[in-house]
Amino acid sequence: MASNTTTTTNNNNETPDAPLAPEQLLFSSTDSETLSKNILMVGAGGIGCELIKTLALTGFRNISIIDLDTIDISNLNRQFLFRKKHVGMSKSQVAKESVEKFAGSKQTGINIEAYTGNIKEERFGLDFFKKFDIVLNGLDNLEARRHVNRLCLSANVPLVESGTTGYKGQVTVHLRGKYCSCFECAPKPVPKSFPICTLRDTPSTFVHTIVFATDLLFPRLFGANKEDPSDLDEEEARDAFTRKENEAGTAFAKRVFAYVFEKKIKDLLEREDMWANRDKKPEALDSETLLKTKEERTATTGYGDAHKKWTMEEASEIFVRSAGKLFEKGDRISEFDKDDDDAVAFVTATAQLRCANYGIEYMSRFDAKGVAGNIVHAVATTNAIVSGLIVIEALKILNAQKHLDGKEEGEGKNDRLIKLANSRYTFVGNFNAGRQLLQPLAPDEQNPKCVVCANARAELCCDISKTTLADVISKVLKKKLNTNEPTVLKGDDMLHEEGEDLDDDEVENYAIIGKRTLQDLGLESGGILCVDDNSQELKFDLVVVHQDLEEFDEDAFPEGFELRGETPKVAEGAEKEKDEDGAATDGEASDEIEIVEEGVEITKAVESPRLGKTKAIASSPSPASKKRKTK
Repeated sequence: MASNTTTTTNNNNETPDAPLAPEQLLFSSTDSETLSKNILMVGAGGIGCELIKTLALTGFRNISIIDLDTIDISNLNRQFLFRKKHVGMSKSQVAKESVEKFAGSKQTGINIEAYTGNIKEERFGLDFFKKFDIVLNGLDNLEARRHVNRLCLSANVPLVESGTTGYKGQVTVHLRGKYCSCFECAPKPVPKSFPICTLRDTPSTFVHTIVFATDLLFPRLFGANKEDPSDLDEEEARDAFTRKENEAGTAFAKRVFAYVFEKKIKDLLEREDMWANRDKKPEALDSETLLKTKEERTATTGYGDAHKKWTMEEASEIFVRSAGKLFEKGDRISEFDKDDDDAVAFVTATAQLRCANYGIEYMSRFDAKGVAGNIVHAVATTNAIVSGLIVIEALKILNAQKHLDGKEEGEGKNDRLIKLANSRYTFVGNFNAGRQLLQPLAPDEQNPKCVVCANARAELCCDISKTTLADVISKVLKKKLNTNEPTVLKGDDMLHEEGEDLDDDEVENYAIIGKRTLQDLGLESGGILCVDDNSQELKFDLVVVHQDLEEFDEDAFPEGFELRGETPKVAEGAEKEKDEDGAATDGEASDEIEIVEEGVEITKAVESPRLGKTKAIASSPSPASKKRKTK
């Protein structure tokens, strides 16, 4: 075993910062000290199940695992720690119990702590992360992954990221430093947005009809804010989408059916100028005939073979029946959930009926679920390979830490750790010219324009006379930049604050301020908003630049604003298109963690930022200690 010195050399007499020998990183140095380190796993799905098994069998004794989800029957074909009897139970708790059975907690001294909850909960904050020596990520959405990245940076804890999509996958290492990027340094493809008018009035693809169902109609009928006006509320539409007192759910669904698929289409056909340069006009459905046909058929309770396309009569009946079931659930639902059979049936029926309106080829419920839920079906072998790679990178980092001088601090120490550990980004199944299954690469260097781990600022281009502060908070800070509980200041003026400790009058005051435009709040083009999110230990400046709303290209910027300059950009070539089987490549559970666009090869999605970095959201000085609240 090599001695623990701070100037390690190998047989080639390389510099002190040269990588340690493989036997030092993976074998002879994997002693009791390394295996006693505290490991945090986030996610207990496809990768998570393989990972906790591999950690336990490698000999790690202190493992904590967090997952929000419960076990669904669809998980059982690849998440092998779960059985049918576990359906409905906590994933993290069952994973703990299953591993303890074959790892033998009493014999080996293994200690597994299972937490069921959202990683963004306050109890999993900075102090919680500081307890661990390394964090291993297995999450299913970009927002949560960014949150974990920011906490790891603040706690100065190494993060090993991973993801799979079908037969492809990757493992990456992140730590604050010059020679290692954080997770947010590189461009991340984001879901393509569609103009509201296209979804509402002129859809041309099956994806348009699905997005109409999931993002417009579903929240309008079943969402938490269903009483508020939406993009569907035009003239008499408000009455059509308002449920009458004591009205049965199915009766309400029939009225919605008649409006959306018949009355609305007839109204559009009266606008002759809209169709003058279009190849085909939409066709209104005969709601009376379709719904009457439903009543004459024998009532059913299920939704049939998921791979079989419905007839129009079946789609009409299922639209009404699934909507009725969703109305019965009341406040238990707030947004579309791909694991809710009734929700999937409603969205599939809506999409099929819209396809009938516009002459678009429709799909089965199975394929519609894949598009709506952005699912690429998982491959258990890929998960197993990736989990093994995660453990290898974790071992390398933990063993290399023993060779660092305890006096070293900050980014210099982290840079040396990355070099000693010979950390690698490893891509699985890309099959380059050498037809290699695994393709290891040196970590990307820090992006100097990254708001999260470097010093940079974001630039928001919008119409300050029309954009409200509430728009900035919900659509920019939370949706685009993934802040959790942002505080917003203009100079010393406190414009917005969140948290459970706020009084009712403070909440009401900030709500009033939020309705004011940026111009009304005294912001001019080139003005700066200071943003601070204590839950993520994140601070940055948002520079606001004015541009008249009419000057925005509606197709390119359907939301009426642009994040540009030093803000994150989609990697070139990551335009969202539907692939041949209609599946998307966003993740289900923790199996498809890398969030990539439909039909995009994973090599594009994870393209090295060194080939053309465009990323950064922004960092700023701490907000002024003396804050004046704006009225």
